Amino acid sequence: MELAPYHTFTLELARASGDFIRPLFGRRDLPVEIKSDQSPVTYADRGAEELLRRMINRKFPAHGIIGEELGSENPDAEFVWVLDPVDGTKAFVTGVPLWGTLIALLHHGLPVLGCIHQPVLQQLMIGDHLTTTLNGTPVRCRPTQRLAAATLLTCDWLSPEYFQDAAAFDRLARSAKLCRTWGDCYGYLLLAGGWADVVVDPIMNPWDIAALVPVIRGAGGVITDWAGGPAWPAKSTVAAATPALHAAALAALRA
Repeated sequence: MELAPYHTFTLELARASGDFIRPLFGRRDLPVEIKSDQSPVTYADRGAEELLRRMINRKFPAHGIIGEELGSENPDAEFVWVLDPVDGTKAFVTGVPLWGTLIALLHHGLPVLGCIHQPVLQQLMIGDHLTTTLNGTPVRCRPTQRLAAATLLTCDWLSPEYFQDAAAFDRLARSAKLCRTWGDCYGYLLLAGGWADVVVDPIMNPWDIAALVPVIRGAGGVITDWAGGPAWPAKSTVAAATPALHAAALAALRA
């Protein structure tokens, strides 16, 4: 399948949404609402998704859309766009730039193209399972083989207790060289860009993970769920820079 036209359009979507969101970041007067799942949402999330939907409907009216904020339309279409306008809204509303916009394209239900965009830091990463680029330059995960030499990232130190196995995660974290909560989609950008080695998330939604799979694999990394099964569709992730490191991470979680 020829992805070039969709690749170009994905970059257009990322840049347009970035131009919309960027002026709203860091504003102390931006109202923050709390959704039913207790997560925050702002005009940046909803306004950016509305913008992306308009662009997609205008360019590809037969395509479907799945978005975090505004639901699904035509989700059984051959091509479906999956949108998370601000992945990491908790960081966004706290003035921390470790968030991003996630855009994915599904073909027959499988992610074939993924984008992570951090517009404040001007980092635009896009991957297609075969290659991943950051601002147009190819990137690769770094060749770390051992947990003892690895930087491990996650979103929230308490989430494993709520959604998976806290003891297993603690065992994995204690095996790593460095552990930080530089999470949400930005952690996966760090992994694919060669700055980190393992990212673990105990709970994920479709809009959280669709874009990550082509990006991580395109950079030479490995991504699955916590049990080592397919990363899409999944409700958790374990992503690592190398097969050996991924195997070691899963072993630590299962021990």
